[in-house]
Amino acid sequence: MKNLKPLFARLNKIPRAALITIGLFVALGTFAPWLAPQDPSAQNLLEAGSGPSAAHWLGTDHLGRDTLSRLLIAANTSLVSVGSVLGIAMTIGIAMGTIAGYHRGWVDDVLMRVVDVGLSIPSLIIALAVIGIVGPGYWTMVLALALAWWPMSGRISRAVAVSIMSKPHIEALRVLGASPWRIYFNHLLPGTIGAVMVYATADAGVAALAVATLSFLGLGIQPPTPEWGQMLVDALPYLESDPRQVLLPGLALTAAVIGFNTLGESIALNRIPKPLTRRTLAARRIEVAGWGKESLDAK
Repeated sequence: MKNLKPLFARLNKIPRAALITIGLFVALGTFAPWLAPQDPSAQNLLEAGSGPSAAHWLGTDHLGRDTLSRLLIAANTSLVSVGSVLGIAMTIGIAMGTIAGYHRGWVDDVLMRVVDVGLSIPSLIIALAVIGIVGPGYWTMVLALALAWWPMSGRISRAVAVSIMSKPHIEALRVLGASPWRIYFNHLLPGTIGAVMVYATADAGVAALAVATLSFLGLGIQPPTPEWGQMLVDALPYLESDPRQVLLPGLALTAAVIGFNTLGESIALNRIPKPLTRRTLAARRIEVAGWGKESLDAK
């Protein structure tokens, strides 16, 4: 239990609304195939555009498909796509950042210039260029967004890697004759992954919005696969007659993006050192004075 106290203390500092929102998004997205009450692609034109009922809790869309089932499966689609984008981007970025931070010198200069070029081009432009060359599709969209996202992970990884490599215990390992592979895989890589994962939380909301944007433009996830951006573009012609079809996926996407952004911001702010108050300074002085008294008594 003592080991869990620091974890609980950190969780208490994170807004509960963000934790609940992200928890629901992850839970619903993970178990959506089992939670969806009906087939999200099954059409019934006789019930097209009907309101909430016992058979369809959130009504149906313009093709008679169950809205609740489509929202749940769309959460699963967004969760898998965002996880894939961040996973690929972080793998490339961490690999290049840690190699640059470990070797330094000309290797660092070359890799960081590549990262600078990637950062200088807007991510959406890179994604649109890749999709324009390869063609629209699910995995094309994932690859395009990953190529647009990895430079930021590379820059952060390099900064963390340089900080780790300058610590005294790394110098001690080198003096003791530890191999470069041991230093890299046992000390540098784990520390870098932990730090970059914190910043990936904030990127998840932007990635979810990018997935929805590309799907809205018809360049991402293609129908009949349910996705919030695709649901929005399908429902736009019925905005005045049945705004429910636009509001529900829009609210779901907005809640997920705000939840990830709030969670990432709170985690980042908790990692920034805060100035000590007078009360904290006084308590620490008393504690240090107690240490000195204990050492004198021991003598």
